[in-house]
Amino acid sequence: MELSAELLLHAYSIGIFPMADDRDDPEIFWVDPKRRGIFPLEDFHISRSLARTIRRTPFHLTANQDFAGVVDGCADREQTWINAEIRARYLELHADGFAHSIEVWHETTLVGGVYGVSLGGAFFGESMFSRRRDASKIALAYLTTHLLAAGYRLCDTQFITPHLASLGAIEISRAAYQARLAEALEVIADFRAQPLPTAQEVLQRRTQTS
Repeated sequence: MELSAELLLHAYSIGIFPMADDRDDPEIFWVDPKRRGIFPLEDFHISRSLARTIRRTPFHLTANQDFAGVVDGCADREQTWINAEIRARYLELHADGFAHSIEVWHETTLVGGVYGVSLGGAFFGESMFSRRRDASKIALAYLTTHLLAAGYRLCDTQFITPHLASLGAIEISRAAYQARLAEALEVIADFRAQPLPTAQEVLQRRTQTS
């Protein structure tokens, strides 16, 4: 199946997303899970150990500085659903302002990150990667703080994993997801409207919710 940016945006607006079986498989299929993973933005869990890492980390974070690098980092694993067509279309969505990334750097080396698609007040997290301990967790902590400040209502994780659940992600039914999606799409949110939060702002959320 040949994708287009317009087709992708329509798919997200109705709650489905594309995958490939492998990076070398040109075929693309659509996924509509019966159970959906989401991050309630107010309830992202920052553990004591992650808070210490954020305070002491040598990492620094940016937004939309190396979108292609984050996508490639997410695909750099033995098994990936990101084939060449999917990669190209997400880069197109990024150029059009609908896809965004958060990068985690150690000095000048990209060591982690997360990327996703933005529509209205919904952010559809696509994938993340980590080449240093806690790099992807830090990216998610900054992402959820940023989305909350920017007025987003929904952060979709597609599926739930033990890793995501440990950070506060929950699983809801397809019907509940569709209801939240419809509400979020009515909201105007702008990922680029403000800078990323500081470490202090990220950690302040832990104090407020603990």
